Amino acid sequence: MTSRVWFITGASRGLGRAIAEAALGAGDRVVAAARNVAPLDDLAAQHPDALVRLPLDVSDRAAVGTAVDRAVAAFGRLDIVVNNAGGLLYGMLEEATEEQIRAHLDVNFFGAVWVTQAVVPHLRAQGSGHILQVTSMGSGGGVAAVGFYAAGKAALDALSQSVAMEVEPFGVKLTIVQPGGYDTGLYTVGTTATDPNPVYEPLRARLAEMWGDDAGPAPETAAPVVMELVDLPDPPLRLIVGSVSYDIVQQMEQARADEYRAWEHLSRKAPG
Repeated sequence: MTSRVWFITGASRGLGRAIAEAALGAGDRVVAAARNVAPLDDLAAQHPDALVRLPLDVSDRAAVGTAVDRAVAAFGRLDIVVNNAGGLLYGMLEEATEEQIRAHLDVNFFGAVWVTQAVVPHLRAQGSGHILQVTSMGSGGGVAAVGFYAAGKAALDALSQSVAMEVEPFGVKLTIVQPGGYDTGLYTVGTTATDPNPVYEPLRARLAEMWGDDAGPAPETAAPVVMELVDLPDPPLRLIVGSVSYDIVQQMEQARADEYRAWEHLSRKAPG
């Protein structure tokens, strides 16, 4: 089988790096985009003819367009696009500045939008391709202190469902990938923190106790699932990645359904 061409954002660490390694290991070719591509030097040395590194800030729409054009020029096509770049804004809504909020959504939501806009014409023209939108197991609801992260992922989730309908007639597939808490560095190098307001210290303490110190499994353990996903002839619209995460998401969905049913009597008092 002819090797596939991947375009992966946020490819220098975490899940993006793990997917790039798995794709290269499978004999595919990879265009790896990241703000800092230096951590990919070792992969470039191992795969000099199969890996192209592109410095890219996905929040820069013009730069995204140029990067996608360069990716297509490098290998002649794109087969799998992974919108993985992202970060975490940690803090309560009251604490976050406008600059922090806009910068966060510029990467986590708009960055994926710009990449998707840029790749769709290429995929549509070739009549094939698979877009993987990396959201989160938590994109269906928010948790205190990480609400902006959930909001950006929820927005990407909703938009991606629409995009899947738009591109399907052209032979292009889209899957919303919802990973759990892998040790990707999101909560360390990938985090921007607000200036904490002391009134929220009790809540912060509760959250710290709830989350614990476990950084989660290595992202390399999730990569085989992604590789199996892209081999499917009819892939799902959504895929939860992680056994524990699957159970948690099911509990969240059940709790939401239970609440709807509990207040059905009030909902039905209004027409429409």
